[in-house]
Formats: sequence, C-alpha cells, structure tokens
Amino acid sequence: MKEVVRRYPWPGGEGSGWADLLTREWLVTNGLGGYASGTVCGVPTRRFHGLLVASLPAPLGRTMMLNDVAAEVYLPDGRCHRLGGEEHEETSTPLPGTEYLKEFRLDAGLPVWIFSIGSSLIEKRVVLPYRQNTVHVHYRNAGGEVPERLRLRPQVHFRPHEAPLEHTSKEPYVLTAVERRYEISAGAHLPTLRLSVQGSASTFTHDPTSSPELLFRVEESRGYDARGTLWCPGHFEVLLAPGQEVTLSGSTERWEAILALQHREVLEFEHTRRHFLLDSGRTPDDDPVAADLAVAADQFVITPAGRVQDVARARAIGDDVRTVIAGYHWFTDWGRDTMISLEGLTLVTGRHQEAEWILRTFAHYVRDGLIPNMFPEGESRGLYHTADATIWFFHAIARYVAVTGDRNTLRTSLPILLDIVEHHVKGTRFGIGVDPADGLLRQGQEGYQLTWMDAKVDGWVVTPRRGKAVEINALWYNALRLLEGWTREESRAEDAARLGALADRAYRSFNERFWYAEGGYLYDVVDAEGGGNDPACRPNQVFAISLDHPVLDRARWAAVMDVVQERLLTPVGLRSLAPGHPDYKAKYYGDLRARDAAYHQGTVWAWLIGPFVDAWLKLHPDDLVRARTFLDGFVRHLGEACIGSISEVFDAEAPYTPRGCVAQAWSVAEVLRCWVKTRRPASV
Repeated sequence: MKEVVRRYPWPGGEGSGWADLLTREWLVTNGLGGYASGTVCGVPTRRFHGLLVASLPAPLGRTMMLNDVAAEVYLPDGRCHRLGGEEHEETSTPLPGTEYLKEFRLDAGLPVWIFSIGSSLIEKRVVLPYRQNTVHVHYRNAGGEVPERLRLRPQVHFRPHEAPLEHTSKEPYVLTAVERRYEISAGAHLPTLRLSVQGSASTFTHDPTSSPELLFRVEESRGYDARGTLWCPGHFEVLLAPGQEVTLSGSTERWEAILALQHREVLEFEHTRRHFLLDSGRTPDDDPVAADLAVAADQFVITPAGRVQDVARARAIGDDVRTVIAGYHWFTDWGRDTMISLEGLTLVTGRHQEAEWILRTFAHYVRDGLIPNMFPEGESRGLYHTADATIWFFHAIARYVAVTGDRNTLRTSLPILLDIVEHHVKGTRFGIGVDPADGLLRQGQEGYQLTWMDAKVDGWVVTPRRGKAVEINALWYNALRLLEGWTREESRAEDAARLGALADRAYRSFNERFWYAEGGYLYDVVDAEGGGNDPACRPNQVFAISLDHPVLDRARWAAVMDVVQERLLTPVGLRSLAPGHPDYKAKYYGDLRARDAAYHQGTVWAWLIGPFVDAWLKLHPDDLVRARTFLDGFVRHLGEACIGSISEVFDAEAPYTPRGCVAQAWSVAEVLRCWVKTRRPASV
C-alpha cells in the first residue's frame, strides 16, 4: 500500500505556539453523514466536536452520542497525567495535557496522536467503521519498559448535533451493565449508547459525575451559547503493558454489529478501503496532494441513513442511494453543491457507479421542473427554493456521460430534462422562468434567496439578485446546448431544433445585455429588482466562459478574465465581491448577522477556483504549469484548519483566514478536479 501520511508535529511544552492546537481540527466520517471531530489538542471548541455524532433516521437526524473519552495515565509513582486538554476559561498559557503531545498525523486520513509521558509513548487512534454509527478509540503503549495504568472516562451530552450546548434531555441518563456490555439511555425518544472495551482486561467503576462548565471558544466567537457540561457514568481502567493496546467502542448499533469485528480488524479494513479508493482513482504514488484530496473527498459521499424510503426504493430496482454532504459540520445534502461537486468527488476518483446513483437519487425528486435545493436535518422531504441547482444538474450529467459513456442513464434522463426545460420556458415556482421578451432566464420571489449567493438572516435576504443573474443565464444556455446535442444524437430532430432556437436567442440577448462597457466586464444582474442593471464586480461572470458551452462571445473573454484576475483572485479562491464596492466586507467574522452580511460581499470562496481555472485554460490551453500555480495556496491550507481538507470560505484579504465549514464538499471537489486537470503528462 502507498503511504498516505500528513504529519503535524508539536513540540509540547516549548513555547507559545500551543494556541495553534486550538485552531487545527480533525474529521473522520462514517459514510452515513455521521462523524467524529475535534481539535488536535482535544479541547472541544465547537458544539459539533465529539467522538460519535450518529446519523439516525428521521426525525432525529445527526445526534451527538459520545462527546469525549477523557484519558488519564497513572505512572508507577502514582502521578496522574491527562492525555489532551480541556478549557474552562480563557487562558494564555498552555492547556493541561498539551505538553505531552509530541506528534499528530493523519494516516490515510485517520487521526493519530503520540503522547510522551515518563518513559512511555502512548499512541491514540480514532476510527469509524464504514456505514456504522460506531466509533473505536484505540490506545497503545508504543514504548517504555513498564506497564501504564490507563483510566478512560466516557463523557456524554445527548442532543441534536446543532442544538445549543445548554440543551437538556427530557429524562435523566441511566446506565445499565450486563456481562461487560454497558448501555447509557436517556429515554425512549433517543437511541441507546452502547459501550464496550476490547483488548486488555478492564474494570469499570460506577461513579456518575458532571464535568465543570466547559468553554467552547469558536461558538463564543460566532455569537452562540458557548458553555456546557458533560455527564460521565464512571471510568474504565486497564493495565497497558508495552506493545499492548486497548479499544473503547461507542455505538448506537446492535451489539451483534458492534462485536462482529475485533478492534484491529476495524482499523485494517478501513485502511484497506481507503487505499482501494486511491487505487480506483489511479492516484499516483508521488502525488501526496492528490492522495490527501481523494481521501478528503470520501468524507462527503454518503448513503443518507435518515431517508429510509429512498434506500428501500432504490434497492428494490437494483440501485443504491448516494448523496453528498455539502460540508461539515452543519450542512446536509444540497442539490447545487452536489451537482457542482459530482465530478471532483466521484468521477475524478473513479467512483462512477456512485455518481450514477447520485444522479438517479436527485432525478427522483424533480418537482415542477426543479431539483431540491436541500434536505433539512432530520427530514425526508426536500426544499425547492433554488434557481440554479436544476440547471447544474445538466452540467453534472454531461460530465458523467463524458467520463463513463453511459448512454442508458442519459436516455433515462432525457424525458426529465425535457420536462425541466418546458417548466422553465412556461415558468415555474419562485418566479423562475424565461422572459418571452428576450429569451433570458429570470428568477426572484420576495423573501427567497434563489442563487448560490443565498445568505438570509431574520428575514433579511442579503444578496437577493432578483432579475436575470449572469451565472443563471450562463447555466441555462449551457443546459440548452447540452440537451440540443443529446436529443440530436438520439434522433429527436424536432426537440433538437426547438432547443437550438431557444439557445440561439439566449446567446444573442446575453451578449447584447450583459456587457458592462464602462467596467470592461459583465453585469451581475440585468433587469434587477427595482430596475436597471447591477454592475457589481462578482465572480459569477466567470461561468459565461468556463462551462462546456460558453455563452459569452469569445472576443470578450480576455477582458473579463483580466478583471477577475486583478480584482477577485486570491491564493485560496475568488472574492465574492470586488474591493471598492460599498457593500464589500474584508472579514467574515462575528455573530450570525455580521457573518451573513459578509458571506457573499467579499468573502473568498474556495470552490470558485474551479471555474476560474477552467476559464483561464480556455485562454491559455497549453500553460498547465501556470494554471497549477493558482492552486498553491490550497496546498498550504491542507496543513491548517481541518488538517487534510479544505474550508468553505476565507477572509477577503491577507492572511486569508479560513472560516465557515472546516471541510466543504465543493471546495475539495473543485481543487481536486483542477489539480488533476493541471497535472502535466508523464512524458513531460
């Protein structure tokens, strides 16, 4: 197997750099939407940090079940040392426990900590078996000459993973124990957390306690409640001899599933699965960035455990269900993000069957010519308030067919795609429809945010962009041309002719109406709400060049790209608004209202580097070396924030601090896709 290791060494106890440990995070997922996550130093800074966030059927959704396992090492002289820290108040000194941490690394994406205490090296690993709501926390005495006494305290706060930290259970926690099988329950409305210890012989002491109030500093900085407590039923104790290991497992699965595999098998099988993914995607042995990104991509492709009906329906016809989690920790699956991410997450990585299942899953949900914008947490029905997710669907199918040659899926999709066009021509929900005056696609309804710039707080739609948005019309033209070609290939000449006429008219109107001569770039919205055209310089204009069928006349490509490169490009993506605009915000920070005010008003979005590179290469098709340099900032970023993944957004100006979700599907997908696209041939 190829080695896929990303190291983040930490010289414990040697200075003020300890604070970096609070901003470096790790993430492990289970293929169901569930996850484990935390900081490198073990201090929970987000409400989402925990060892088992289980993905449960609706109406529960993702639920925090096991927050932490506090580990203490007792040396022969009786001294106690905690592995990892916890924070009760703001402090400027190293956190207790961090002084023992000597190394953190990701081994094929799985976190490994090395602690040095006395003469011993204690190794800790966290692994989630694929498609199980189970976590295994492994400890191994990796050095030294004497056994170490290890005490493990499971700590819990059952709640929806996005619920406030002050959320309280309806019923008290109850612990039951039968033959070394331990169960924690908090009423019939919640699942049971099952705990067990494998490896070294262990004892359990029943000693229920609540932790002192903990400070969750990231929640505090984001304007949410930031203090909470955890409940502990007691502690397990083991004697860990040199070379020996022990595993504490927590799960919401049945005991038969939990105990079906030995703890070493779980780790070995997960390593094998991850290396198989790298082999399937033909990841070169000498390309660690591609390997990191391919492993990160796996985190987002899931079977939606909560939508039981979807799974049953698909399996009845010999399919399976897949979808894409838009970002960790708080996003669910979004139609737009899924269609944009599909190529990078599945086609570039060799997961063609799963790409087909994703497309089939969303095709089933088409209503009134629209695919769902999103599926809310813990619900089975989608919301449809989006103007672009549906026309991104055409793009995703095109990329899928180009890679796989799967004409059967295309033929099955044609009636759905034609129906989508008909609904858009006649007009459908939310004011989405073709304007008969010019053939351009307009959208907008009071109180809704229908484009990807969709921030809304307390009824305030920050960037409504109602009217004829530039990327919506670029996508619409691309969809028409794609469908025109497919219908012609399938000998549907009448359909092809009608689609071609619609596309021709949209092309003429676009080039007549969207060119902003004074600025030398494209209007962001024409026929904007309130009248007139919006000259805000935004990245959305790039899609008029980057898509398979560019709607912008080629003579204007260079001018647009010069403006975008000068005013919007950063080392980690494109700004959502150019500096100098009255609404420009340099920093994405503060409470929800402050953040949403900046979300699409300057904040840098990593995923936009994808269409930028596509458009740039259309002007410079032979300069792969230069195109690759636009990705350099992401290589550095893989060692910060969520190590091994790519954040959702960044501040608009240096040092481009990462913000938002620590791991975002379309960020990873588009950087991986462009990384592979800009790879020079082996002969060069």
